[in-house]
Amino acid sequence: MAFIPTTEAELKKRGWSEVDIIFVSGDAYIDHPAFGVPLLARWLEAHGFRVGIIAQPDWRSKEPFMALGRPRLFFAVSAGAMDSMVAHYTPARKLRHDDAYTPGNRHGARPNRATMVYTSRLKEAYKDVPVVIGGIEASLRRFAHYDFWENKVRRSILFDAKADLLIYGMAERAVLEVAERMRAGERLADIRDVRGTACNCTAFGDAPHVGIPSFEEISASKEKFAEAFRLAYLQQSPWSAAVVVQRHGNRSLVCNPPALPLSEADMDAVYALPFEKNPHPSYQEPIPAWEQIKTSITSHRGCFGGCAFCAITMHQGKTIQSRSKSSILAEIAALTKKSWFRGTISDIGGPTANMYGLECGNPDAMKKCVRESCIFPAICPNLRTGDKPATSLLQAVRSLEGVRHTAVSSGVR
Repeated sequence: MAFIPTTEAELKKRGWSEVDIIFVSGDAYIDHPAFGVPLLARWLEAHGFRVGIIAQPDWRSKEPFMALGRPRLFFAVSAGAMDSMVAHYTPARKLRHDDAYTPGNRHGARPNRATMVYTSRLKEAYKDVPVVIGGIEASLRRFAHYDFWENKVRRSILFDAKADLLIYGMAERAVLEVAERMRAGERLADIRDVRGTACNCTAFGDAPHVGIPSFEEISASKEKFAEAFRLAYLQQSPWSAAVVVQRHGNRSLVCNPPALPLSEADMDAVYALPFEKNPHPSYQEPIPAWEQIKTSITSHRGCFGGCAFCAITMHQGKTIQSRSKSSILAEIAALTKKSWFRGTISDIGGPTANMYGLECGNPDAMKKCVRESCIFPAICPNLRTGDKPATSLLQAVRSLEGVRHTAVSSGVR
């Protein structure tokens, strides 16, 4: 399978005069499911959309953002696998001098606050084309939030970026629904009810919702900030969450409930997509991020730990979404055929490796649950905690032809 087109010449090779959706990413284009933009691009491609990728465009002018022309539906913007400010600065606010997601490990291939800058350039290039923002930077800044780098509370990134829609979390369901509805003729400005999205509304009305303290209130009060975070956090269950509304002056950020988790069959379908598992051939220098993950396997998503230091629940959710053993074994079997594979699987896991295959044993209780953690202050009696799924998987991988060593490098809780 060919790489997703990144240039006009690659479009012509496919016989395309235009694309439906163009992804703009702060990372180099590595066609691997560990990277969100290529994964979503392949997902949409599998559903009949023509997709292009503009990777690490020079943001100093609009021209690089016009490399694939005007998309028929929308631009989809991500700062990359990391928040761009985290990618650029240490916790001591010192400038980093490398970037693992860039060829040659070079710093400076993306701007500070990349989501905002990319959106601004796209609006300059094509004022009438909608821009949808997503990825970890947009997802975790969807509400008014404390910005460590400026030591102040900032507005929702949706307002600062002036984007048309924000998709948060793992976006397969949300981006596909938005794309399909637009393909059917709906305007993005009218699509305001998709799970896993947030939008800007000047008049929200009286629809049922949970109101949290406004941007102005949390800017003036630490107590209000904590209250807003707590109330928003309680709306993380896909089954029981309400719409969350936060005022920003005379406008409202309206955040719909999270997207429903992917089923095992859905997860298998996503990771069975025809990824090249290589960086785009235009790159001449090694990309450290690919070198690190090229022999790793994602077995599941989500984490029910609810740790105070971690943002996984706010992005991937509390529900563990696991792939089937056969799906994982098939991916590894294909991996052993790669010319660069040397017999070692560097990791099989997710946010927490030993949560593979674990789940709530009481579906009715799960749909009403508002606990922040399934294991604190005590392990929930409904939680299935046996390690048999994980150990059985590792044993099966170890017996595959061509696999000499298998490691677990993900966290273990």
